[in-house]
Amino acid sequence: MSTAPLPATPDLPPSTVDAATGHLRDVLAIAIEHGPGQRALVVYDTRTGLARALLAAYRRNLPDAEFVDFDSVAADQVLARFRQLAPKDPVVLVQSTNFRLEAFRIRVELFKLGLKVIEHVHLSRMPGVQGEHYIDALAYDPAYFRGVGRALKSRIDTAPGARICGGGEELVFASRFEPAKLNVGDYSEMHNVGGQFPIGEVFTEALDLEAVNGRAQIHVFGDTAYLSNRPATPVTIVVERGRVVGTENATPEFQRVLDIIRADEGEVWVRELGFGMNRAFTRERRVDDIGTYERMCGIHLSLGAKHGVYPKPGFKRKDARYHIDVFAVTDAVWLGEERVYADGAWTLREP
Repeated sequence: MSTAPLPATPDLPPSTVDAATGHLRDVLAIAIEHGPGQRALVVYDTRTGLARALLAAYRRNLPDAEFVDFDSVAADQVLARFRQLAPKDPVVLVQSTNFRLEAFRIRVELFKLGLKVIEHVHLSRMPGVQGEHYIDALAYDPAYFRGVGRALKSRIDTAPGARICGGGEELVFASRFEPAKLNVGDYSEMHNVGGQFPIGEVFTEALDLEAVNGRAQIHVFGDTAYLSNRPATPVTIVVERGRVVGTENATPEFQRVLDIIRADEGEVWVRELGFGMNRAFTRERRVDDIGTYERMCGIHLSLGAKHGVYPKPGFKRKDARYHIDVFAVTDAVWLGEERVYADGAWTLREP
């Protein structure tokens, strides 16, 4: 069931397949809790070097699984394979773009079937050395992700507010926060198991969105092509009562993003406050896919009224259209009076 062809990309070095094999072995065993003898289904394509490296790693880790080449079968055959699985069987999706099955929203529908999901998506956006960064980001250290993740959630859920300091600017959240959500590979208290990989994030937003004021320097933002756009000079956003009311050093593409949001939503809200935890991604070590780079070890915010996780009075789903990730220059993060981020790393441990 092929789609528009992608330009050929070379294979990644053999060492990356070895690394991916080890990382995914841990993901399968620890995060997904998949054991020997259990069924598994891997749906893949081979359009990019990164997809082929991941496929090779899954073949090593899941020798008894069923492997289906998405480009060689019809949609109804893929759907039939899904429905032959039993609840708690894992499905792995290795996608150079993202698989389309008409109106079938793959991850949502797989969760409805009670299946575990490991989704690798938009791999074509991460060519060359970026594919190696992506594989590094698959490393699963449960003590770090779960320990620091839980510690962050504990602090966020009780903090009276927060300050994000970077590049000489400060953004102040003078509000308590929504209950923080974890994406740390621990699904023991969740209905669904799995999601998009790599992982590593804790996120929330202010209970009172209008209590967010100050300035932040943005070193990367998601542009209109869903790519990580890095201005030569960070863009400074000026936030008043939870809205972006001004900028300094805005590039034409950043201004375009703001203009699109304002045209459709009237104003530019700051909603999500994301605590990225994945140490494979930094300000300098990036990938072009914004949905993957979102895990970067540092702070990201969302611009636009859309945030389906936290319903707020006055925000109607049909009118809230945009959720644009932007990444703040971060030197220090304070939750209440406690500094929780310094020297490019989280300083907490499990409470």
